Amino acid sequence: MKFVRRFLIFYFLLFVCCTVFSQPFTHADTLRGSNGEYRDWWNVLRYDISIKPDIINKTIEGKTTISFEALKDNSSIMQIDLQDPLVIDSAVFNDFLINDSLNIKRLLLTVLIPKDVAPIAFKKEGNSYKLNLGWKCHSKGNSYSITIYYHGKPIEAVKPPWDGGFVWKKDKQSRPWISVASQGIGASVWYPCKDYQGDEPDDGASLTITVPDTLIAVANGRLVDTANNNDGTKSYKWEVKAPINNYDIIPYIGKYVPFGEIYKGENGNLTMDYWVLDYNLEKAKKQFKDATRMMKAFEYWFGPYPFYEDGYKLVDAPYLGMENQSATAYGNGYKNGYYGEDLSHSGWGMKFDFIIVHESGHEWFGNNITSKDIADMWIHEGFTTYSEELFTEYYYGKEAGNDYVIGQRQNIENKKNIITPYGVNKEPEDNDMYYKAANMIHTIRQVINNDSLFRQILRGLNKTFYHQTVTTKQIEDYISSKSKINFSKVFDQYLRTIQVPTLEYKIDGYKLSYRWTNCVSGFNLPLKINFKGERWIKPTESWQTLNLYPEGDTKFSIDRNFYINTKKVD
Repeated sequence: MKFVRRFLIFYFLLFVCCTVFSQPFTHADTLRGSNGEYRDWWNVLRYDISIKPDIINKTIEGKTTISFEALKDNSSIMQIDLQDPLVIDSAVFNDFLINDSLNIKRLLLTVLIPKDVAPIAFKKEGNSYKLNLGWKCHSKGNSYSITIYYHGKPIEAVKPPWDGGFVWKKDKQSRPWISVASQGIGASVWYPCKDYQGDEPDDGASLTITVPDTLIAVANGRLVDTANNNDGTKSYKWEVKAPINNYDIIPYIGKYVPFGEIYKGENGNLTMDYWVLDYNLEKAKKQFKDATRMMKAFEYWFGPYPFYEDGYKLVDAPYLGMENQSATAYGNGYKNGYYGEDLSHSGWGMKFDFIIVHESGHEWFGNNITSKDIADMWIHEGFTTYSEELFTEYYYGKEAGNDYVIGQRQNIENKKNIITPYGVNKEPEDNDMYYKAANMIHTIRQVINNDSLFRQILRGLNKTFYHQTVTTKQIEDYISSKSKINFSKVFDQYLRTIQVPTLEYKIDGYKLSYRWTNCVSGFNLPLKINFKGERWIKPTESWQTLNLYPEGDTKFSIDRNFYINTKKVD
């Protein structure tokens, strides 16, 4: 009986621990994070979004037209994401009415109901809606459109851009200054969409913003139309031609003034436009010189800017920054560093404006090359964090760049794997997808040991996966293939464990013995060392010995550019 009691107590405690410390995913997480049965049959071709904010009441009303292609025959249920407390009022699918009977009164005010058409029901399920298109859909390969009318008071961001939501602020002169920060929380926090990172609109998007005529509205891409509404409001329509992440589509509303320049880049003339609050104009003309410096360095390393047709913009934002495609959010206080601090702890980070460099780096990694699943966000953040090193190296030399990325190791936490579970709404939480992933890339660069080839790989990634969504495996395979080095175990080590590989070594006269520990099985990272001169070794998990005769200087060190630990043993 005493054994039975202990057995029961043990399993009770085990159950409690698993319940408390595990992170079970909900049905809502799966709906949002996976390309499920109500998403996988249709491919988004284009978003056309219109919104009208009510600044006083912090509400919005709007409509979104989604053009899409059917990927399967005769599918009838479509999942549309829109987060509480926003609500869908009605929808029209290829001239067929879809409505919630509870909203029929509002529907009559917003939509002309086609004759002899019975309403088609939709059902709310958490932060998504199931629209039953019935027999009216559809043949594989054909294109259709659905227009969704909605309204409500969107979630308000408390500390953007990290917590996400609508941003209702005032500038220094107490005038409205409004935007959205939706990475992480999702674009469905402010407009109905297929809120899944793996499906970007192939033919781009438009955003029409109606605001008081005393304000200016700015968004992604190019301004294609303005309209005075003769009611004290004005509408601005912006359009992007390229595919775009849902979370990158962003309105900016404020007392903006523009200035700009033409950059002669690899693909010809690139418009670089800057929209800033009127009282920031003179400061911006000085600080934004880093934008052309950034463009020159990144076109060298990564290839042509990916969005010449849509142009490049920096826009004053009521939060620190965000990589909103062709309309980068800027809120760094017109200071160098990260709001006046050096995240690299090396000193080099104070030589440039962090937000201009980092957020613009996402135009290549994040916007041009996008991860299908948010579990693979290291592709965005790791390469873009490494872009800071490459910018530093381009202007201040290779050792300065090395100092920069090595200094960032102080920010690595190693508490959780960089890659999180797939198919659920679970984004990596800590800094490791930035700093650890960047140091992994730096380590891989050392093994390639050919900066010309490394640059070709970076440029090749942006050319091969131009305007595409990708998986980690595609990136891993590309780098291994082009370098002709199998890095699979290196990726496993740094992305899928929290272990920092440790080189154990011992010195006996002119003999150096070494092996890998704290590593995945088969870990095979070569190392550049100094032991009686500079040389390469290829450690395994079994002890190996390097014999160097005659005896001489037996000081031992590894190249600092490898992100590993070392341990001397007797």
